[in-house]
Amino acid sequence: MLRVFPLVLVLALTACSKDNAASASGTPGAQTAAGAAGAVQPAAANTPAKPVPAQLPEVVARVNGEAIPKTEFEKAIKNVEGRAGQPVPPNERDRVYRGVLDQLIAYRLLMQETQNRKIAVPETDIDARVAQIRQQFPSEDAFKQTLAQQNMTVEQLREDAKRDMGVAKMLESEVNASVAVQPQDVNTFYQQNPDKFKQGERVRASHILIRAPEDADAKTKDDARAKATDVLKQVKGGKDFGELAKHYSQDPGSAANGGDLGFFMKGQMVGAFEEAAFSLKPGDVSELIQTPFGFHIIKVGDKQAARTIPVEEAKPQIEQFLQNQQRQQKTDAFISTLKAKGKVEILI
Repeated sequence: MLRVFPLVLVLALTACSKDNAASASGTPGAQTAAGAAGAVQPAAANTPAKPVPAQLPEVVARVNGEAIPKTEFEKAIKNVEGRAGQPVPPNERDRVYRGVLDQLIAYRLLMQETQNRKIAVPETDIDARVAQIRQQFPSEDAFKQTLAQQNMTVEQLREDAKRDMGVAKMLESEVNASVAVQPQDVNTFYQQNPDKFKQGERVRASHILIRAPEDADAKTKDDARAKATDVLKQVKGGKDFGELAKHYSQDPGSAANGGDLGFFMKGQMVGAFEEAAFSLKPGDVSELIQTPFGFHIIKVGDKQAARTIPVEEAKPQIEQFLQNQQRQQKTDAFISTLKAKGKVEILI
């Protein structure tokens, strides 16, 4: 994803983006494991959201007199749908739309406060952020093409990055500095959530993917199969699997790491991929495995039996979860303060 999203919107959509990152990148993930400290979904509201009109006005809200235009709101909705991999379900429309609008308002308040405090972001930091985004693309042409698809220029990307980094810098001093998790907090969370630390059988695997989407024509699939067959011959001929993955794999999420997907449990990968991975022994390499993504060559590195994760192993993730929880609570409180002293007009 190229767009530098508002920080609070990213926080709100983290669970959604994690669940869909695998399938978006070409990794055959059906869903991402929700580790003990990894993904707590927001509870559904007890009361229904206020209906959102089918026809939106040109301005959907004003924050201290600054308009949030319909175009910005609709783009944010499309970003949510892109992360989810599907349109917003009609029965969820009001709730999702209201949630996105709340996040846009919150971000506008944070941006305005950043400007009021005259928080500066060095040009060198902005350069580094843009360079980091560029590196996510296989080529400069791919980077520019994605910019064009989003109707953006490099300068607009820089402005987005500058705003986002300014907000992050303010929250770092206003919120993050006061976040603290004590050892007892970790132990209490572990003791109160025993089921979250039960882990099923896991396998660690690497793969080489040659893409051939389900809707591709016969020639495209035949060409992909032929290329994958050639790569498999090289693997069986003794060439280094990781180096071949870096060179040939068309999964941008794992190719740079030699195809390594890390550990995963049953139910996290599409059927054919999962069946092959769990049937192999450590060190074994599969034949060609076809999935909706294309043709895979799988190598299993390690296996773990089902177990209960010990507290010491889970500690870093629990700490991170509790820190994020505190950070979100303090951010929400800070935003509430900004709302109370400002003027927010919701026009839908």
